[in-house]
Amino acid sequence: MARRLRLVELDFADSAPVRLVFTAELAAPPSAVFRSIAVELGSMPTWFTAVASATPTGGGTGRAVRLRGGVAFQETILAHDPGTRYAYRIDETNAPGIGAMVEDWSLSPAGSGTRVRWTMAVDGAAPCLFAMRLARPGVGKSFRDAMRRLDRRLTPARHPSPGTGR
Repeated sequence: MARRLRLVELDFADSAPVRLVFTAELAAPPSAVFRSIAVELGSMPTWFTAVASATPTGGGTGRAVRLRGGVAFQETILAHDPGTRYAYRIDETNAPGIGAMVEDWSLSPAGSGTRVRWTMAVDGAAPCLFAMRLARPGVGKSFRDAMRRLDRRLTPARHPSPGTGR
């Protein structure tokens, strides 16, 4: 059964009791990365395999996300700045212990590619916060793997130049 969470705003990403922050650099340009994260939601399970489904709701003002294992989220989009930022608040979830949660994807140019910073900001019951801190390495691995898959999806394989021997 889904529970309603405390409705926080975007600044919660900077002030939450637990903040998991991960970064990666992709060869793909920010516009392509943003499109995959914020627009082409249906593609998310192909590159972020922890996600079973992601669909827009509310005429594009929200999302319904289901993770593998059955955890579900109803979200409200807080920032939709093409090429630079995409953030959302979790309004309802069936995950126990969470009191408030925001995820913030920040994109910036990195040469011809993109630096992605993903912040997961959480407040909740003490056992939930403890579990989130313990989960940091696993969540980080999941993020890094997702970014590698996304980059492969967005950056076509480069064919070797003739005569290079590769």
